[in-house]
Amino acid sequence: MRRRLLISGLLALVLAAPAQAQLDRKLLLMPGVSYAREVAFTSHGPVVYHVLTAPRPGGLYALRPVLSQGSILGVDTVTAMQRQVSSQATVAGVNGDLFNSADGHPTGVLIRSGALDRAPSPDRSSTGIATDGTLRVSRIAYTGIWRGTGQRRQLVLNQPPGPNGVALFTSSWGPSTPALPGAVQAVLTPFPAALPNTDLSGPVAQIGPGDGGVPIPAGGAVLVARGSGATKLSAEAPVGTTVVVRHTLTPDWSGVAEALGGGPVLVRASRPVFRANELFSTEQLGPRNPRSAVGQLGDGRIVLVAVDGRQPGYSVGMTNFELAVTMARLGAISATALDAGGSTTMAFDGRLLNRPSDPGGERKVAEALLVFYYGVYAPPPITDVVSPNGDGVNETQSFSYKVARPSTVTASLVGPDRVARPLDAGLRAPGSYRFAWPATREDGTPELEGPWRLEVSAVDDRGESSTASRPFSVNNTLASLTVDPTLSVPDGVLRSSFTLAHPARVVARVETRAGVVVKNFFASDLQPGPKHASWRGKDGRGQVTFAGRYVLRVIATNELGEVDLARPFVVRR
Repeated sequence: MRRRLLISGLLALVLAAPAQAQLDRKLLLMPGVSYAREVAFTSHGPVVYHVLTAPRPGGLYALRPVLSQGSILGVDTVTAMQRQVSSQATVAGVNGDLFNSADGHPTGVLIRSGALDRAPSPDRSSTGIATDGTLRVSRIAYTGIWRGTGQRRQLVLNQPPGPNGVALFTSSWGPSTPALPGAVQAVLTPFPAALPNTDLSGPVAQIGPGDGGVPIPAGGAVLVARGSGATKLSAEAPVGTTVVVRHTLTPDWSGVAEALGGGPVLVRASRPVFRANELFSTEQLGPRNPRSAVGQLGDGRIVLVAVDGRQPGYSVGMTNFELAVTMARLGAISATALDAGGSTTMAFDGRLLNRPSDPGGERKVAEALLVFYYGVYAPPPITDVVSPNGDGVNETQSFSYKVARPSTVTASLVGPDRVARPLDAGLRAPGSYRFAWPATREDGTPELEGPWRLEVSAVDDRGESSTASRPFSVNNTLASLTVDPTLSVPDGVLRSSFTLAHPARVVARVETRAGVVVKNFFASDLQPGPKHASWRGKDGRGQVTFAGRYVLRVIATNELGEVDLARPFVVRR
């Protein structure tokens, strides 16, 4: 059965004299979070872009970066990262910061749950998500210092130190420090999380020379020094010494709980930015490419955009300024770009929404920027129309819902009579719960035909309330579609039969396997009973159809709604 989607109304893309943008229908991914796909026809070719809109972060919603493999080094796909966190929440989002292709480390700032994992790039915009749900886009500078028994000395965070430098490695780096011959390493345990603009202190548990690979303790950190830095660390941080570390961000970005790099800035005060003067080359900003962006609308909602590109005939992509114009047209009051090119990805619940440009499909990247929804989530039912009429097609309906936290749940089915039929109730542990429904009452008699909906409400252990609703219908109008398996053209006739249980307007058509309509060959208002329809193998222009695999689809529409059945067949010459 084909899903019926809600019609959207996004603003048109304004490029160099484009044709009217074509709007795909808006899809409700999860409560409060919607997705739509747009196509604009420009003088350079078609441009396809994907728009995800979510509530202002707070309460049941969060906007957070997710690190591939849970560590600074390494890469993974956005869909894989979503699956890794699926037990925590229902998520949707895009790729994150630019990254180093050699080892996968993000090239800009990374803050998670208030802790600094990676220092910002002062020459590019950083994107912070404040605890009040505000998106902050600005350039941030970093200074790191450590102090043992001597004076304050500089350090870097979660990156190998220079020839005479010192670095602090936290558990975000990975299980152990990097291999650096001749280095001195001081293990600090316990040691606080790397909160910015705060003095952090902890004792030296062990210190000594080594070539790297020292395990980074949980709840601890490791100082690694080389050259003259190693000499100072050995002298000023013997075992038992309390070492103080401070990570200073300027401006201080107080209240920022999550952050990632990216850039350049695209929108300031609702106006697209033509030249941000950030550390990007003309080759990165000027050509039309796949591109990703994040912005905040005037009402606080978050908008994520992924532009497909490098695919002539489908989507040619955008320049960076065209992306800025697009974000402003969508209503962003502030916005910034993220990694572009083959990295551009948008996905929901571990499934791709866009069409990545790499020949191999989805590229592995360093991190993702995801909308987290912590309330109850109900995916669409397995079919939009259940028809328990005995023909073996869509006889039963399947439902499920998911809770991310311990929750008291009530689930019910509401029929055309607006009466709720209990489906599930009680305290539920985090996880997914599934149900099959035969569209019958408890006594086995058929349920009412017409519009139905699944309604689920939940209150989690923090007192947060959430609801989810999914519509479907029960409709037995159409049943028992049969079709000849083969049509020989030009002289053959394709014969089909079906049964109507109620009066309906019936249309029969031939489609390609991809869903392209070849011809509507039958349309009539019919009464209940067995019916027949035939097709003589010609398309809408009167030409004999090419040989190949096709689908016969019969659609019946009446006051109960619309229902369709389809059967494959083969055309031979």
